[in-house]
Amino acid sequence: QVQLVESGGGLVQAGGSLRLSCAASGRTFSSYILGWFRQAPGKEREFVAAIRWSRGSTYYADSVKGRFTISRDNAKNSVYLQMNSLKPEDTAVYYCACTASYYPQGPYDYWGQGTQVTVAA
Repeated sequence: QVQLVESGGGLVQAGGSLRLSCAASGRTFSSYILGWFRQAPGKEREFVAAIRWSRGSTYYADSVKGRFTISRDNAKNSVYLQMNSLKPEDTAVYYCACTASYYPQGPYDYWGQGTQVTVAA
């Protein structure tokens, strides 16, 4: 059974940084893509970033390019999202997810429980 557990959310001032972590377990993820999504109140869930586990190829939404960096640690079976220059509009619940699809658009099969990120103006 795949499990994805996020951590690292919190409250930060605009312009600050946070690093989210996602601990993955339950299978070998070498053929998977792991991604981060977010959902703000009253809005649909949106794609943020993804990483192809085998090659380390990365994909980003235009809204976070240049500010967010996704990475992985094979030894720890973990994926990270380094978020810099945070803006109030980045406030959302952030979810880790994984897909066996070749494409970073998914569909994503497994989801974590989410972690709240709040950026104060």
